[in-house]
Amino acid sequence: MPHPLDALINEKLQKAKDEGAFDNLPGQGRPIDHGHSPKDALLNRLMVEAKAKPPVAVLSAQITASTARLKTLTDPDERKTEMKVLADLHTRLAIEKELYQRFG
Repeated sequence: MPHPLDALINEKLQKAKDEGAFDNLPGQGRPIDHGHSPKDALLNRLMVEAKAKPPVAVLSAQITASTARLKTLTDPDERKTEMKVLADLHTRLAIEKELYQRFG
């Protein structure tokens, strides 16, 4: 479904083009670098500026750390507790991957 302002925007852009507003711009004729995709460009920039990491990356790092901890534990109760933590992290990672596949 087109946006209600599409016609007005296209009219203004065409008028600017006819008046030469887009002539001799730096980078003319080259594609705009949006990162991975245009729709994600703003989100990617905000995440880089905030030094944020995607949930999948955070959970993967936590799984690696939990696995390393589990290898060092000898007490059966501590191992059982850490195994529960590790199972929870794997479940959360699977949920995050499923959400990403469904909703992007």
